[in-house]
Amino acid sequence: MDYKKRIANALGIDGFSAEEIEGFICLPPDSSLGDFALPCFRFSKALRKPPTAIAEELKASFKTDEYIEEVSVVGGYLNFRVNRKGHVLKTVCIDYSSINIAKPFHIGHLSTTVLGAALYRLYKFSGYNAVGINHLGDYGTQFGKLIVAYRLWGDRAAVEKGGVRELMRLYVKYHDEAEKHPEMDDEARSEFKKIENNDCEALALSNFFKELTLKDVGKIYERLNVSFDSYAGESFYNDKMDVVVEELRNRGLLTKSDGAEIVDLSAYDMPPCIILRSDGASLYATRDLAAAIYRKNTYDFYKNLYVVAYQQNLHFRQIFKVLELMGKEWAKDCVHVAYGMVSMEDGAMSTRHGKVVFLEDVLDKCVEKCLAIITEKNPDLPDRERIAEQVGTGAVIFGALSSSKIKDMVLSYD
Repeated sequence: MDYKKRIANALGIDGFSAEEIEGFICLPPDSSLGDFALPCFRFSKALRKPPTAIAEELKASFKTDEYIEEVSVVGGYLNFRVNRKGHVLKTVCIDYSSINIAKPFHIGHLSTTVLGAALYRLYKFSGYNAVGINHLGDYGTQFGKLIVAYRLWGDRAAVEKGGVRELMRLYVKYHDEAEKHPEMDDEARSEFKKIENNDCEALALSNFFKELTLKDVGKIYERLNVSFDSYAGESFYNDKMDVVVEELRNRGLLTKSDGAEIVDLSAYDMPPCIILRSDGASLYATRDLAAAIYRKNTYDFYKNLYVVAYQQNLHFRQIFKVLELMGKEWAKDCVHVAYGMVSMEDGAMSTRHGKVVFLEDVLDKCVEKCLAIITEKNPDLPDRERIAEQVGTGAVIFGALSSSKIKDMVLSYD
């Protein structure tokens, strides 16, 4: 629904066409005033009336309907409020947070999580059908590595008790040992191949790790007040990639390079987009292509946003270009919402080396400090723990949002 056009066509203003009126319609500075505003001072000279009088006359003649539920006048502006109950503008898919299964929810995930959630709420508020997607990292050789580590040093009771932190300990131990015994990587690849081939035992362990992870991170999402409409991760597209590869092949886009199958993007000043490795295994690009096509077919999105750190700029440029070459005219509606990635003083975080800062620990520390200040300043305040939780968690969220103009993001991606 094009609300500006609908409003302009319903207004009859002598000497002005519907196209001109539509061009004058803007967003009010304060959303509490309405969803759209028409500045009537634009017509004052031609109609020889004060803006407020013009606005009042237009309000009296405008008939509200199932799309526009309210019209008001404020200081020479005619404001319109959209009926959100029965109508939505368009669908916007927002891919954010996208945590890795069996790995900790660390401070590096904070920006994508809160930025994505903020965009999700703003689009919802603006009347869009927002679809929040947590594109879980639940596929890849790292699961083979974890299965090997679990079988060598793991204990089910210890993992159930320790959750993601125990899984991380096993993952770090694997990499320490694999440096001394490289043949372990062959075993890990073999275990992941079993997952791809739907081996019951390997899948059972993979699902066990996934359930534990979602249980742990669910507590963090609850504290952040963040939710999703879909948890379809990489593994969800396991049976949807062959069709994509076949389409690429039929369009003559795939070429061989050292045994791998690639899409040559040298004409666009980009390195090749690798679709299949020399052993036939898929990659992030293969799964992201399948995911984009699935989202378009499922949601028929107006925009498809990826809230991911700027280090993935090239990856998304490649994905969007490949989609365009495949003849997907909607590739232009896919947008990478980039932001700066968190790093530690001695470099980037690394799960495999145990160099991470758990987000749970950051939240706990902030809440602890808030509680100490509240207790010192106002020891008789009731419900101090709840207030400290809200203020402390809010401070962490605000810190992640403070450098981003979220409202401008919505407008620029519209």
